[in-house]
Formats: sequence, C-alpha cells, structure tokens
Amino acid sequence: MHVNDGDSGQPPGSNDQFDWDQFDSEAYFSHNYLDVRDDDRQIMVIVRDFFASAGVAPGARAVDVGAGANLYPSLAMLPFCAHLDLWEYSAANVAWLRGQVAGFTDNWLRFWEVYRGQPAYASVADPRAELASRTEVHQASVFDLPPRHWDLGTMFFVACSLSADLTEFRRAVHRFVAALRPQAPFATAFMAKSQGYHVGERWFPAVAIDADEVRDTLAPVATDVTVTPIDIGDPLREGYGGMIVATGRSRG
Repeated sequence: MHVNDGDSGQPPGSNDQFDWDQFDSEAYFSHNYLDVRDDDRQIMVIVRDFFASAGVAPGARAVDVGAGANLYPSLAMLPFCAHLDLWEYSAANVAWLRGQVAGFTDNWLRFWEVYRGQPAYASVADPRAELASRTEVHQASVFDLPPRHWDLGTMFFVACSLSADLTEFRRAVHRFVAALRPQAPFATAFMAKSQGYHVGERWFPAVAIDADEVRDTLAPVATDVTVTPIDIGDPLREGYGGMIVATGRSRG
C-alpha cells in the first residue's frame, strides 16, 4: 500500500493488533491515486506487458488480493478474465471498493490510458462498465484465501504493509500464490524497507523487506520469477526505500 508520512514512533506489531476497519480509504486514495505517478506508471507497464504475453485462457477467473483503495491492479487483469474477485479485509476499504466498482471516478481513466499502450487492452472498450459487470468484492483476509482457485492474480503493497513481522510477510505471499492454479501468472508489488505509515491520523505497520527478500520468499512457491526495483524519483513519503514489482507463475 502507498500511504502518508510514516515515522510513527510506535512499536511495530502483528497484523491482528491493528484496527483495519478504521483504515481511511478516502485519505489513502486522495494521497496516492488522483493522478498517475511515474513509479506507478513503471509498475503498470511491466505488469500489463507481462499479462499480455502470459497466454491466459479465455474465461479465466482473476483475483486482486488486498485491493484496498487502489483499482489499477484490478484494471491490469480486465482484458484477461471473465470474472474478477476483489479480496479485501478492511470494512472501510470494502465499502470504498463497492462504490468504485459500481462506477469508478474519472481519475482511473488516466491509469487506463497507460494500459492502452499495450494492444491487448484494446479488447476492453469501456473499462468502467466492464469492471462493474465482471467484479465481485469479498471481505476476507489474505490468510483465508482458498487454495488453487484462480487463473491469474495481483497483490499490490499488501504483504509488506499488513505487519512488521517478516514471518507474516512470507505467509501472506505464500497464501496468495497458493490461491492460484498451477502455472497461473501473477504480479505483486511491495514497498521496500518501509518503516510503517500513516493513513489519515492512524499509523499502520510495515516490514522492511528488499528485492532479495522478495525473490527468496517467492522461490519455494513460484517459477519464472522476475523481480524489478522501481525508480521512485520524488518519494511518495518518508520512511521507505523505493518500490519492487515481481511477476511469475505459481508452481504446479
């Protein structure tokens, strides 16, 4: 997750020590996604080109895990799925997602323009209508994902931003990949070396991972993994060391 300034002075904690239902979805959205940042653009280009070349079969079912107040990972999968599940734990984010899925705000059309640079996205004439017709929002934890259920998936800024516990980070990544069918393509993104973050007036935990940790965590559960550090330019906030995107396929 991208978020507001992040040096809290509070002790880190595990995921269940924080009130995620109080996550300020509108503050998060307004700070991060009213326009397309260059670092997000870099991630989107990598992900769109990866999915376009992944050979996803028609009629696929897709999932975006920890969707939060961010639609661009979901939009990345829109041309390649017949059904899209948004899997989100926070009640506040679930309500925000349901409102956006019913008819998203115009800022997301600027994100869609980035995807349209890849010819595979031309098959979606009206992304707002297609997202509304194909998408279902679920309130549930990443740790409760069913195994081997989806044909492609995304999980952006989630595993690194739900806990300060490295074990929980690894567990979240493994549960995400295990929720995909064998050889299903996926894209993940992470904040690097994050020290925690504020959303509105509330502080939330993070775990300080780097590209090597992402690679090592994915190795047991994924194949064809490519891990790419992202040039952040003007940092989104203090207290982190960049972004990381990783693509690959779930192991059979």
